[in-house]
Amino acid sequence: MLPDLLDHPDPGIAAEAAAVENLLRCWVRERAIGRPDGPPGTLLRIPLPASGTALLVAVRHWSAVGWHRFAPARLADAPAGAPAVDAVTLAGLLARENGGRGTDLVARVADSVQRTAEFIADRRECPEPPEPVRGDLFLTAEQSLLLGHPLHPDPKSRQGFSEADVRRCSPELHGSFPLHWTAVDRSVLATDSAWTERGRPVRADELLTRLAPGLRLPDGTAPLPLHPWQARDLLQRPAVAPLLQAGLLHDLGPYGEPWYPTSSVRTVHRPGSPAMLKLSLGVRITNSRRQNLRKELHRGVEVHRLLRTGLADQWQATHPGFDIVRDPAWVAVDSPDGVPVPGLDALLRHQPFSRGDDAVCVAGLTSLRPWPGRPGVRSRLGETVRRLAARTGRPASAVAAEWFLRYLDHVVLPVLAFDALAGIALEAHQQNTLVLLDRAGWPVGGRYRDNQGYYFRESRRAELEQRLPGIGGASDTFVSDAVTDERFAYYLGINNVLGLIGAFGSQQLADERVLLAAFRRFLGKACALGPLPAKLLDSPTLRCKANLLTRLGGLDELVGPVDTQSVYVTIANPLHD
Repeated sequence: MLPDLLDHPDPGIAAEAAAVENLLRCWVRERAIGRPDGPPGTLLRIPLPASGTALLVAVRHWSAVGWHRFAPARLADAPAGAPAVDAVTLAGLLARENGGRGTDLVARVADSVQRTAEFIADRRECPEPPEPVRGDLFLTAEQSLLLGHPLHPDPKSRQGFSEADVRRCSPELHGSFPLHWTAVDRSVLATDSAWTERGRPVRADELLTRLAPGLRLPDGTAPLPLHPWQARDLLQRPAVAPLLQAGLLHDLGPYGEPWYPTSSVRTVHRPGSPAMLKLSLGVRITNSRRQNLRKELHRGVEVHRLLRTGLADQWQATHPGFDIVRDPAWVAVDSPDGVPVPGLDALLRHQPFSRGDDAVCVAGLTSLRPWPGRPGVRSRLGETVRRLAARTGRPASAVAAEWFLRYLDHVVLPVLAFDALAGIALEAHQQNTLVLLDRAGWPVGGRYRDNQGYYFRESRRAELEQRLPGIGGASDTFVSDAVTDERFAYYLGINNVLGLIGAFGSQQLADERVLLAAFRRFLGKACALGPLPAKLLDSPTLRCKANLLTRLGGLDELVGPVDTQSVYVTIANPLHD
């Protein structure tokens, strides 16, 4: 068995290994590179014609769904004893193969490696969360994702953050900070709220006032919280200075108890609070600068109102364990002439979990965890399966198969049923999907979260308009069925479920072929629930988001039409017989 460098005692070497594997997985998928013949340890040769050489890399595990594991990569013509190719060099080589536009990629990969090494070192030194995080199962899970998306070239890049910012603003370092508060004159305040308490409507500014008791506001103003990094950046922007000078915006500074970043970095949580806050953050994280768009703020409230028309009751009559985490209120700022001021906004999200609710982001569940107290490098998924196997006396592979089937019933089936019922596809990738676990670790329900990721089918416009007149007008959420099907197949099919199968297989918990067969049977029974099951079963190829090519293209996934925000490639469908 080849050694797993993710378990290396040097955090820098572990971080390099993770980054190299990510880049190789991306390149193999996005360039349709086939499996080498032979057992584990067989060398895969990856041509690099633009550099006149090739990469040689031993395959630790070849995954039918793309979650491969690789040993260190070496240049084919390197002298004996030469060091393995590091992540930055590999990023430069791959960028050269794509036309040479790779300066941004190289810089971001370097930053991601540095941050990942820091996260691993800190977690090895302090594996237990501090108070008051300890005991809050949701927040503990949110802060456990150290390595990030396994098919992204720079999942932990935080360019724009200083070292102090990284320390206090990173969930991987158990960061926390008080919010930076501003007061907005009501003449330029933009807001909406569908939040209710015991049937009584509650304004967004009223909720925010409760979240900062004792905060003193000038007369005629409303509170607006900002991420501390965003506040420092915003208050120097030309669009904001006139508001300050005119007395329409007041900088109140940091105030209140600390808030804790969740896995998305910009959404913050405070134990005991009825709301989480999704804040604008102009740092590029994965593929986007994470600033709220006004249409997305409208979208969150709109979906909440839509669900309250009776749609949620219809849906949950057959799927009571699944729901959407609601985003029913927001505040923002317009200029005096009515133009939205970017970056000055906050979305209020329901916080539906008690401290004992084991609600786990699927990405955090499947991600390997290179910190001590575990034999080898295991994910929480692996620990759960092995614990259930020991408890029940059954083989781990049988437990993994049952866990997977329960996940399909409690998490995937409700998402398919929502599309069939409402004509709305959820962007349910592993980061946006939470699985609820019982005390033993079995899936018993799920939640979807993201005010950005809704696709209203154009073919169902009249029906949705009847449910909620004016729907989609401000939120710009209707999408052609063809694009909806492509994105739904990627996010739920490839990223979520096939990614879960890949985690089981690459971590030697189950045979991917067995789980793929189980998924086929599930889809066969679900064919009445919209077009996705048949598409996944019958299409010999699927369209798949290409994160490396998206990065090389310099695209921001929050900018522009939904059908051109990312690069998509065609891959073989592992479900197709």
